[in-house]
Amino acid sequence: MDPAVKAAARQVAFAARKAAFAAGQGQAAELLADVLAAHRGLALAGYMPMRTEIDPLPAMAAHQGPVGVPVIIGPAQALRFREWSPGSAMVAGDFGALIPQEGGWLEPAVLIVPLLAFDARGYRLGYGGGFYDRTLEGLRARGPVLAVGFAFAAQEVDAVPIDATDQPLDMIVTEQGVRRF
Repeated sequence: MDPAVKAAARQVAFAARKAAFAAGQGQAAELLADVLAAHRGLALAGYMPMRTEIDPLPAMAAHQGPVGVPVIIGPAQALRFREWSPGSAMVAGDFGALIPQEGGWLEPAVLIVPLLAFDARGYRLGYGGGFYDRTLEGLRARGPVLAVGFAFAAQEVDAVPIDATDQPLDMIVTEQGVRRF
């Protein structure tokens, strides 16, 4: 895939997400918590929302089981996940995302995935680092993992430009509902 195609798609997706963020998150976190309730007890990885990302923290806090957030280990590497709970001491990690100052590592069975855009095939457009694609590929090689995209409905596009290394989502949760792929 021509990198310029993905770069142009990212520009459009950032603008769509910014507009959706300004409109409010509706019942998205409650819908996500309902999805996660079916997976209580399993290790969950979420993310610390940045800028105009939809906020998964209420659903993460409600999860009955261990919860982690991503830590970037280095360029072109899979993410690792450090245990998190509400009130954890946080520090700025790479790219400004907050990460727990300390805590154990966990391997998630359920992964909430941030994104810029998604399509009806279950593909997502990320930020371009490939971190989540590498992570999902590695996790899936070791066993089942549920990849749940979390986004605003306005972030859906006709077709996400994809490469052979792009990993599809298993479902997407938006303020308008849940879709399985």
